[in-house]
Amino acid sequence: MTKDELVAKVSESTGVKKVDLQKALESIIQTIIETIKTGDKVNITGLGIFKLKDKKARMARNPKTGESISVPAKKAPKFLPAKNFKEAVK
Repeated sequence: MTKDELVAKVSESTGVKKVDLQKALESIIQTIIETIKTGDKVNITGLGIFKLKDKKARMARNPKTGESISVPAKKAPKFLPAKNFKEAVK
């Protein structure tokens, strides 16, 4: 499902205009991104937790040449689904 399809489906079920839902969704996404950038986490009850995870530096191997490559440490976004969400999807 794309963002546009999500907006259309929510618009159908709530009766809210698509334009208003699009703005709200964009605002939610931007707020989550800005919050994660600061190192805080976003907990949406029933859905899950968005947070930033530190990944350690490591050695990897180029599968084509077999050469060892150093992969630097970095931060990456992570989503942990809520228990209810995991059970509903099973």
